[in-house]
Amino acid sequence: MKGIKHKTHISNVLVIGSGGAGLRAAIEAKLAGVEVTVIGKRKKEDVHTVLAAGGINASFGNVDPEDSWKQHFADTMIEGYHLSEPRMVELMSKEAPELVEEIDQWGANFAKLDDGKLDQRYFGAHTYRRTCYSGDYTGRSILNALIKKAEELEIPIYDSQYVTELLVHENICFGAMSFNIDNGERTVFIADSTVLAAGGHTRIWRKSSSRRNENSGDAFYLGLKAGCKLKDMELVQFHPTGMVVPEEIAGTLVTEAVRGEGGHLINGDGERFMGKYDKERLELSTRDRVAMANYIEISEGRATKNGGIYLDISHKSKEFILEKLPRMYRQFLDTLMLDISKEPMEVAPTAHYSMGGIVVDPETHSTGVVGLFAAGECTAGLHGANRLGGNSLAEILIFGKRAGHHACQRSLSLDYQYRSRVAVRAAHEKIDSFLKHGDHVARPLQRELRNIMWEYCGVVRNEQKLDMGLKKIAGLKDSIKSLDVRPDSEGYEDLMLAFDLEGAIMSAEATMLGAKARKESRGSHQRSDYQNTDPKFSLNYVIDLSEEGQLKIDGQKLQPMSDELRSLIDSTDEINDFEGMLLE
Repeated sequence: MKGIKHKTHISNVLVIGSGGAGLRAAIEAKLAGVEVTVIGKRKKEDVHTVLAAGGINASFGNVDPEDSWKQHFADTMIEGYHLSEPRMVELMSKEAPELVEEIDQWGANFAKLDDGKLDQRYFGAHTYRRTCYSGDYTGRSILNALIKKAEELEIPIYDSQYVTELLVHENICFGAMSFNIDNGERTVFIADSTVLAAGGHTRIWRKSSSRRNENSGDAFYLGLKAGCKLKDMELVQFHPTGMVVPEEIAGTLVTEAVRGEGGHLINGDGERFMGKYDKERLELSTRDRVAMANYIEISEGRATKNGGIYLDISHKSKEFILEKLPRMYRQFLDTLMLDISKEPMEVAPTAHYSMGGIVVDPETHSTGVVGLFAAGECTAGLHGANRLGGNSLAEILIFGKRAGHHACQRSLSLDYQYRSRVAVRAAHEKIDSFLKHGDHVARPLQRELRNIMWEYCGVVRNEQKLDMGLKKIAGLKDSIKSLDVRPDSEGYEDLMLAFDLEGAIMSAEATMLGAKARKESRGSHQRSDYQNTDPKFSLNYVIDLSEEGQLKIDGQKLQPMSDELRSLIDSTDEINDFEGMLLE
């Protein structure tokens, strides 16, 4: 293409995202006999998957023989407040044991019982112990095993690649445009099938368990621009326990495994308070209920000196903590010089997981765009209004595999490789449009957006706050038009931040539109002006991008469920919700 410089890389399947979902998709496609390329924004050893600490769910029944995939299904649907896609939950519940056993054989090194079977711990809202684990480094162990397998299969993984555009023409995706964050070199990655596995959007809140420059909503933005639809964007899980201090790492996750291994929640008055909110399960209640309990205790003036609550595991021996929670012990010792075997941790709710995302087919994880698949946190359907702890790592293996398989099958079915010069040229023009001097710098605007989301669309929402938040987001949109983007000897981070900001703003707007439309409290979505769960909102909100570039929202009926699956839910007891307990 005259006047436009880029490298071209050709493969059968392109995977965007080098975390657990992306690598499992790539491995599956490679095992089926096609050429695969993986590209990622971060270094492959340092992707978001490593932060998933507590464990991965599978109904082996190794510790509690009464467990079954049917109970796992029921627990997941109930935890999701019946907004989950039933078929997706069914597939995950049935296929988890096989995939967990497989990744252990690949080197994940999960904890074992004396008989050699996988050990299983309690996680909140589970009927039985079904969470397999590797200390509190489970995500790291899984990722290491996947990287090792990918290397054995000689799958190329390109780090520091920022994807600016999915290449789509006439609703056919044929790859992606990216640039190297270090040197700005552009590459057109051509492929028969593309798997998008680039995470969620929880970094757009001020207190977040995600790190800088990850989970900024870029996957959602890429999908929308390509022609995909988003669903359940308002359903964002706030984990009950994120670090409070120091300020620069506020929100950093304190794994649920601390509560699973016997940790107690204590307010600033010294009261162990979960009995007020869930007499039966206490600290092992559902994540949304524990998060709301923490929020209420803090809001009503029973906070710790730093505005949180205490999570205390010091009644356990140091040997026990070092065996079960080595990462948490090191995390608090390194950051605060605090020994959790002697002192409690200060924690508070933190934005943790995007339960909404790109609409996919449950079986194939294909999107509405031909040749484009998606997997992992960037997709919607599995978690509903509240994610069952330990399901996210199961999700990346099961649906990463399915996305990779069907991406491979599409490639094998083609007689020629589709391309479009028009789409490539437009992708170049988009990059060029950011490379100019301006009045605004991206990083401060990112901080402003994070503050807006925390204040106006945080743990508890209402109509007035959401309206104000949408107005403020509209102002940020205008600022994008005059960004100052100047690549220098340090690399092209300015350009990356510009694209990140654009994706974050659109993801924020979609989230607020969904939150405004859902006039009820359900699971992780809590409204102080509509505190009860309303049956008429038993639906999913779907967001589309108009030809004019505006977001459109529409409520859609839930997917039907078979009588057999419904009976599994009906036979499981549900815990009463927090109706009428919220503060304005």
